[in-house]
Amino acid sequence: MSMNLSAKLDELQRGDRHLETTVALCEIRSQLQELTKSVESCQSEVSEVKRDMVAIKHELDTVQQVKEEIEELREYIFKANRIVFFLHFIYSFIQGLTFFLTYSIFSAVLGMLQFGYNTGVINAPEKNIENFMKDVYKDRYGEDISEEFIQQLYSVAVSIFAIGGMLGGFSGGWMANRFGRKGGLLLNNVLGISGACLMGFTKVSHSYEMLFLGRFIIGVNCGLNTSLVPMYISEIAPLNLRGGLGTVNQLAVTVGLLLSQVLGIEQILGTNEGWPILLGLAICPAILQLILLPVCPESPRYLLITKQWEEEARKALRRLRASSSVEEDIEEMRAEERAQQAESHISTMELICSPTLRPPLIIGIVMQLSQQFSGINAVFYYSTSLFVSSGLSDESAKFATIGIGAIMEFFGYVQEMIDWMSYLSVVSTLGFVVFFAVGPGSIPWMITAELFSQGPRPSAMAIAVLVNWMANFVVGIGFPSMKTCLDNYTFLPFSVFLAIFWIFTYKKVPETKNKTFEEILALFRHNNGSVNSVSAPTLNEDIEILPPSYNSMTDRPIYK
Repeated sequence: MSMNLSAKLDELQRGDRHLETTVALCEIRSQLQELTKSVESCQSEVSEVKRDMVAIKHELDTVQQVKEEIEELREYIFKANRIVFFLHFIYSFIQGLTFFLTYSIFSAVLGMLQFGYNTGVINAPEKNIENFMKDVYKDRYGEDISEEFIQQLYSVAVSIFAIGGMLGGFSGGWMANRFGRKGGLLLNNVLGISGACLMGFTKVSHSYEMLFLGRFIIGVNCGLNTSLVPMYISEIAPLNLRGGLGTVNQLAVTVGLLLSQVLGIEQILGTNEGWPILLGLAICPAILQLILLPVCPESPRYLLITKQWEEEARKALRRLRASSSVEEDIEEMRAEERAQQAESHISTMELICSPTLRPPLIIGIVMQLSQQFSGINAVFYYSTSLFVSSGLSDESAKFATIGIGAIMEFFGYVQEMIDWMSYLSVVSTLGFVVFFAVGPGSIPWMITAELFSQGPRPSAMAIAVLVNWMANFVVGIGFPSMKTCLDNYTFLPFSVFLAIFWIFTYKKVPETKNKTFEEILALFRHNNGSVNSVSAPTLNEDIEILPPSYNSMTDRPIYK
């Protein structure tokens, strides 16, 4: 009985477990169905996300395409702006450049052409001049001159030009104030004619001392030109053309260099008979300037501020501007006069000692040094012998020297019929001249005139030009010895100097474009007389022009 009951109980328990299992399986099946539905829903959502991603990728491609189109449009706009700016500059330049202003500038820059001509004229006929010196020495002393001594004599003929330039450059400020800018240029031509005649008659007189004297006098003439010509041009030019017209000085120097080198080839005047004529042709710019310059007006700034002749200044401006509306120029000069009332009598020592004026003076001096210690005049004075030493024939060396003059203006080429090492030396030299022409070749002659107002400008020009000529002399007299000592590394010191000058220019030199003389001076006043980090205010920025205070005992200005 009990066995049967146990069996039945077991059957019931198994039935309960079966029922529970069935219920559990139903629940699992239900959950699986829900999970399947969720997976199907997720798959649907993933498909939608994929479609969205494809759409987004398409939109990103479209955005990238639009971005590229915008960049192209920006580039086109940038180019268009440059063209518009250039056309506006040309229009403004032509609009301000009247016929009489052009005539006056041309007449004045003949002095810089004279400077360029006499800088380069001594180069090509080097051997001819040395042969002449040898003949004179032998006729005098009955013996042959040594090669070392003949090189020293030739170096004197080259560098004495710079000694004269020192004297002329330092006298430029005095002459500009005493006789005026135009009057000083006219008187200076007497020296130009005298020096050219002495050089032209050197061979007839059978005296190389006459060559030295002629080079010295023409050096004085060129030194005065380098001071007076930039001063005159900067003072007759309108404000918007002042910087651009400064490059005319370098253009005239370049033309003079090129002309002297072309005439110095053997087929023209680079012969034992023709070199005195080559040197004597320096008379032509002086005579031409004597003919043209009397028609030109005196500097309006000099007439108004220095001489107090307002009506004469107005007449000069009306002729230069080809317009009766000259009040803007008059007001600019009046503002300069008011701001610098007592500076018309400033001395060189006052200029050096002034805390405000000393920084622009330092900039002017360093700019002149950067021009000369670049080594450019070593090339202009001695390029023919340099090219001969690099493997060229005498004739090829003279043509390569013409390439130096041409590169200053046209960036031209030289002969290709030379071996590759000689070609490399010529190309390197021409590349050097290219970068000189676009940098230190043109800037120093104008920046000194731009950095100073009417009062200290003559003294500042005199000091800066004196430094230029002193450095010119050092290069001219010292380069042959440098070449002997350093041989292939002769130009290495010049490279070091250029690196130093580059840093100075980047750090210290302010932008003078489209600024009046007073605005430029205010840059240094606002920096408490320091040239460090000089920033250039815009034309719309208010600039306070502070007049100098005065010493009540001496009535002399005290610059702050």
